[in-house]
Amino acid sequence: MAKGKIIGGGIGVAIVAIIILVYGTAQVEDIPDSMKQIHGTIRTDMGSPILGDPDAEITIVEFGDYQCHACYNWFHNTKPPLLNEYINTGKVNFVFVDMAFLGRDSPVAAQATYCAEDQGKYWEYHNILYESQEDRIDNGWASKERLKTFAFVLGLDTELFDSCLDSKKYERRVQNNTSEGRTFGVTGTPTFLIVSESGEEQKLVGQQPFAIFKRVIDSMI
Repeated sequence: MAKGKIIGGGIGVAIVAIIILVYGTAQVEDIPDSMKQIHGTIRTDMGSPILGDPDAEITIVEFGDYQCHACYNWFHNTKPPLLNEYINTGKVNFVFVDMAFLGRDSPVAAQATYCAEDQGKYWEYHNILYESQEDRIDNGWASKERLKTFAFVLGLDTELFDSCLDSKKYERRVQNNTSEGRTFGVTGTPTFLIVSESGEEQKLVGQQPFAIFKRVIDSMI
């Protein structure tokens, strides 16, 4: 497990005035205001909505894959205390950026989260994927049919969701997120960037325990 400074920490957190994403030859979509951000050296404008207070002085960016078992362990063991102590209290916010590279179902699962976001349920869908993950990659737990079932369980408009997923509306968005991870040097998941308003940055690799995150975050506050 590696930890170290990220080059370019002086950039800090900046707001991008206008960002337009092109998801296909015929589809153009405006990015919501909550996503028009660059966190440190990492672009997160195509990633998840911000979880927590957008004005929090610390941001955690996770590069993850929904079929990554280390990500599953981090989600269940480390994220809950981070939510309780830092995110829900307004000290830290959190952004998830797809590194969908472990199997054929990984990119489709990531696309499904943005189809859920169209109906205001990104984080609920994100959570159900990590709650439903099975040990083996591409064993069918994240197949397109199962992804549609998860939408039904969450009470989404399944006709809209299914149309979104079948059309591959967010295919390019997920591809761009994964490319961003490779540009940043992400070779495994989960990988985290912790950045402060002052521009200080730390990179954590692997399913690090809460104590490691607490030590880094407290040193930045």
